[in-house]
Amino acid sequence: MASFVTEVLASSGKLEKEDLSSKISKMSRKVEDTKEEVCGMINKRYNEFLPSLKGSEVLMGQVDEVSKEIDVLKNCIETEVQQNIHVAVTDFAKLKQQLEKNTIIITMLGHLKEFHNAMEELGKALQEKKYVNAAKQLERARTSVDSLKGWKSSELPLLSALSSELTVQRENFIYHLGDEWKRLAIWKLPSSKEPAVLKSFLTVELNLCLGCSKDGEQQPPALLCCVLQALAIQGDLQHKIKLFSQVLLKNMLKPLVMYPSLSVKVTEQQGEGTVLSLQCLEESHEERSTPSQVYGKLILVLKTLHSHLLDVSIGEKKLSAILGELIWMELSQCIIHECLLYSIPTNSSQLDKYNTVIKETEEFEKSLKEMQYLQGDSTDLLKYARDVNCHFASKKCKDVIVAARKLMTSKMHNTVRITPDSKLPLPKLPVSGSEVKVRQEARKEEATLDNVKQLAARTLCLPACRISESVQQLMELALNTLCEAVGSSTQCALQLFFTVRNIFQLFYDVVPTYHKENLLKFPHLAAIQHNNCMYLAHHLLTLGHHFRAHLPQPLSEGVATFVDMVPGFRKLGAQCFLAQLNVQRVELLERLSTARNFSNLDDEDNYTAASKAVRQVIHQLKQLGTVWQDVLPVNIYCKAMGSLLNIAIAEVITKIMMLEDISSEDGEHLHTLCQTIIEEGPLVFIPLAEENKNKKYQEEVPIYVKKWITFKELVIVLRANLQEIVNRWAEGKGPLALEFSSSEMKSLIRALFQNTERRAIALTKIK
Repeated sequence: MASFVTEVLASSGKLEKEDLSSKISKMSRKVEDTKEEVCGMINKRYNEFLPSLKGSEVLMGQVDEVSKEIDVLKNCIETEVQQNIHVAVTDFAKLKQQLEKNTIIITMLGHLKEFHNAMEELGKALQEKKYVNAAKQLERARTSVDSLKGWKSSELPLLSALSSELTVQRENFIYHLGDEWKRLAIWKLPSSKEPAVLKSFLTVELNLCLGCSKDGEQQPPALLCCVLQALAIQGDLQHKIKLFSQVLLKNMLKPLVMYPSLSVKVTEQQGEGTVLSLQCLEESHEERSTPSQVYGKLILVLKTLHSHLLDVSIGEKKLSAILGELIWMELSQCIIHECLLYSIPTNSSQLDKYNTVIKETEEFEKSLKEMQYLQGDSTDLLKYARDVNCHFASKKCKDVIVAARKLMTSKMHNTVRITPDSKLPLPKLPVSGSEVKVRQEARKEEATLDNVKQLAARTLCLPACRISESVQQLMELALNTLCEAVGSSTQCALQLFFTVRNIFQLFYDVVPTYHKENLLKFPHLAAIQHNNCMYLAHHLLTLGHHFRAHLPQPLSEGVATFVDMVPGFRKLGAQCFLAQLNVQRVELLERLSTARNFSNLDDEDNYTAASKAVRQVIHQLKQLGTVWQDVLPVNIYCKAMGSLLNIAIAEVITKIMMLEDISSEDGEHLHTLCQTIIEEGPLVFIPLAEENKNKKYQEEVPIYVKKWITFKELVIVLRANLQEIVNRWAEGKGPLALEFSSSEMKSLIRALFQNTERRAIALTKIK
């Protein structure tokens, strides 16, 4: 009867619900008990640090059994709810809520179990040096803790203890890995206090304690792979490799590039590993290593590192690729600036030989790509080597400007003599078709014109003078640079041509500023600077024409010219010399200012002062003549000396004409002083070293000294009587009338002669 009732109730579903309810309540109690025991055990294990391994294993078993019972009940409930969804929603809601709570608790207990197991496995893996497994277990434990942090109901004290334990174990693990890494790659470095010189790098060593595989081939052992993979899993590999790359660059790779005498030695120590050390076999006389030497040394280092240390795959990348990304940019820039830059030829004829360097660079990069240090095709290093034409032009231009500036700031007084026969050492350039045609037409035209007046052989030639040796060298530098532009690429030719223009512009700007004080202080240098400017202006007229036809477009179409710079150089030379002439003019006038206006010369002191002033003027002019002799062109010399002598004579004439009373004794003294000037004045015209040839210019004094005849007439008047003066006036047609006005002559007569009837008659005749 009871079994029948039971079957009826069961078929209606009521009995099963009651059984489920009772089972769930029992299970809830079991879950709570299990939770308390597990939490207690975890607290003891990780918070209170009490050993309870056996108790935890029993508890884990209970957790597994309860989990299985929950899964069975869950399936049963879900099936029952599906069948009676409209009938039993309310009844089963509470049961489901209770079940979900229990599920959450069981899940948390599962994460605690995972954490515990992971920590146990971590300890075993560390003891056995299975670092990859240890890293995975550490990640597993971290995942469990992260999952527990996601539950709001997680107990904070317990969670804090687990996080602390996880941090301690991770730091301990990282320390173990770092310790292993240090033992695998041991650096011996110079003291940080030592200066970074060649001698300090001789102590650098890298000991790779790795050994070989069983078949004798060198390859990274399993322990290294484990350490590197474990570091990668922990995210610390990039940091370790970055530190290693910095030390490698600073203490091994860069010194090998920078010091030609430094080489690398690879020593195989059987059973202990491989040692990379730097050594200096012999002192190199070369300032820079050649590209082939640098590439050879770098390949040896990187190949040894690849075979012993870096041939390990970390995920999808090899360790060599990771290291390459860290060092390549800095290493390639070092190779460019410390090696390739200095290997670029300084002469265009050597450019073809540079193809060897390009091939060596290609082979170097090919080797790096094979070892996976390099990724991709185009790199700055190879691009730099291939752009040799541009770099050649840039280097040539830089060297030319540096050399030009050095010449401009050198001493100007070292001179060379230029004669009308002197010519620029212009190179022989191939004659273009257009030039041949022009020459043929010119010859035909000459043949048809019989009565053509020919120019003199030395027309448009520079007069004989002296210029600075540095300026002659500057012109040769410009010619050599233009020769380099001939036959070069368009870009290279443009750079070189405008560099030559920059040379002359630099001279225009630098020399007057750099030598400013000396040009005003020393007449000799002012004359040389004048000649320098005229020399450059002379050659700039035709320099562009000589090279234009042999340069690429647009230079060949008229751009290649220097004619526009000619007026500036002529003006610069003239201004410099005129400034010096003005300095000399001021000095002459200062000396004449001490003559006490040539008055009262019957007084001995006054006469002495006037005589001294005249002697000083003559001496100054003679000294200038000596300084400028053989330096200035003859015509410029004569004009300059004539101008200065004229200034002195004009000042003397002015002073004498201002005198209101000239006694007979004063007249005699004035005549004596002026006669001194007439006798010694022409002697300052000594433009040539040969004395006999200077007589011509001394006889031509009136040509260069405008007031010379006036002065001579004044000297005659100082000693003449009234009748002689009237005769030389000759009613306004005589030589005296050509030099003085009637008022000047009357004033002079009044000063020289007393007021008598004869003087009055003479004055009436001066009209």
